[in-house]
Amino acid sequence: MDLIRIGSKLISRSRIIRRIDEILEMRVSGKSQQETAEALGIDRTFISRLEALGEVRKGGRVALIGFPIENKDELQRAAQAEGVDFLLVLTEHERRRFAEAPSGADLVNEIMRLGAELRSYDVVVVLGSDMRIAQMESIIGKERVIGIEIGRSPITQDVRVDVGEIVELLRNLKV
Repeated sequence: MDLIRIGSKLISRSRIIRRIDEILEMRVSGKSQQETAEALGIDRTFISRLEALGEVRKGGRVALIGFPIENKDELQRAAQAEGVDFLLVLTEHERRRFAEAPSGADLVNEIMRLGAELRSYDVVVVLGSDMRIAQMESIIGKERVIGIEIGRSPITQDVRVDVGEIVELLRNLKV
């Protein structure tokens, strides 16, 4: 139900949600907490507390890519729970299917698109072979890549990763 009675007040849940959306939209567009508060006629500390309630992690934007990963589903769930912004984890079968399915031109275009997108992240965690990590460093920049070598190239079978280790790394990336 949208309306809730608290004592003598009748509260609209949808009005609260719309107002929160308005606050968040202003903050995402670059307005400061103070500017947002003044524009909406509310207290700046309310905005600060609202953001703290919804905070998943601090720090820059984080991407995680890895292949070939045996425990892909477990790793994805953990990374999502830690608030990773971009996630691309593949098994060896999925990696091969990705590389073989499109035409050569489509594959090159997709790799270029992914490379450009990954350059927009502050940190890119790469789980892969020594060669793949070096390639990602050259595409994205060594300063933004954290490479976790799961084997020497070529890796032809899925590799089980220590999800706890990855979660610890992701938590340490929080500023």
